[in-house]
Amino acid sequence: MLRFLIEKEFKQIARHPFIPKLIFFFPCLVMLILPWAASFEVKDVNLSVVDSDHSTFSARMVQKIVSSGYFRLTDVSDTYPDALQSIESHTSDLILVIGQGFERDLVREGSAKVMVAANAVNGTKGGVGTSYLASIIQDFAGELRKEQAAISLNSGTGVIPMIEIVPQYRFNPKLDYKVFIVPALMVILLTLLCGFLPALNVVSEKESGTIEQMNVTPVSKFQFILAKLIPYWLIGFVALSISFGLAALVYNLFPAGSLLTVYCFASIFVLVVSGFGLVVSNYSSTMQQAMFVMMFFVIVFILMSGLFTPLRSMPAWAQAITIINPPRYFIEMMRMVYLKGSALADLIPQLTALAVFAVFFNLWAVFSYRKTN
Repeated sequence: MLRFLIEKEFKQIARHPFIPKLIFFFPCLVMLILPWAASFEVKDVNLSVVDSDHSTFSARMVQKIVSSGYFRLTDVSDTYPDALQSIESHTSDLILVIGQGFERDLVREGSAKVMVAANAVNGTKGGVGTSYLASIIQDFAGELRKEQAAISLNSGTGVIPMIEIVPQYRFNPKLDYKVFIVPALMVILLTLLCGFLPALNVVSEKESGTIEQMNVTPVSKFQFILAKLIPYWLIGFVALSISFGLAALVYNLFPAGSLLTVYCFASIFVLVVSGFGLVVSNYSSTMQQAMFVMMFFVIVFILMSGLFTPLRSMPAWAQAITIINPPRYFIEMMRMVYLKGSALADLIPQLTALAVFAVFFNLWAVFSYRKTN
């Protein structure tokens, strides 16, 4: 009897139109793509340099930093306020400030100061990038000490060059990881809640047969999909409001920007994930199938959204894939509003992307719903 039961289970799996494909495709995706996307190594940190000294030593130090392979020189500014604009426009992650008299102080006094300002909206990237930069600068100081040791001994001055680094973290001065992760977790909460529930709701009606009663009514497909969206749209607002309260009470975390901006984006994002959940439900015949498909996509969404690791640390092809990842844009918005105080005018690219996703998924949900009269 046991042999026949096992044979029956294998036949059911083999005859299913989706599960055999999922069994092979999901492990391939996890093993071939996600280890690259979820890498904790920080690469290609964008660097802005303010070189007020314009000396041989300052040029050598900048060249050593760029040639390390971890940094890209994306901006050279004349003043520190000008360099801050590159942080605001997301073209730079770190600022290296070399003051006037850098080479003179090294040669005469044996010490000089440089300042490193890090964009700590992404605390991981800001902290690790600063550590990399500090290590390279200290290594450069060691080279100078070796070069100047003989000269200093011969001249009798005994001065050995040293460089002191003064770090400054923008937007998240204490590099508190909770400040970085909590706004993003609100996005994941909305993705799970407003994505899974609509998908499972429709499929449960299919399994119970109650959806057949709806199909014989004159209700249009658009009205049916809209009726499914509105309840979860309101549920998303309630869940987000609760998250705001917990962030304030538990973590003492308040947005630097306007909550109205967050709610404006949330109203669109909930339509995106709910529409996607309805698309999945239209192609699913059982709750198990809907859950597997949703979990498959949600895992990809989470790991490739910048939740844990910076997007710029991913390979170029992985960054290209994140362009079609809706949570990526909402997470960017949440961190910019919570940590930087960005206004709606600063978030037009993210708003446009989410609006396009909302229209696309909901139209797909309407046209893919099979209504039989």
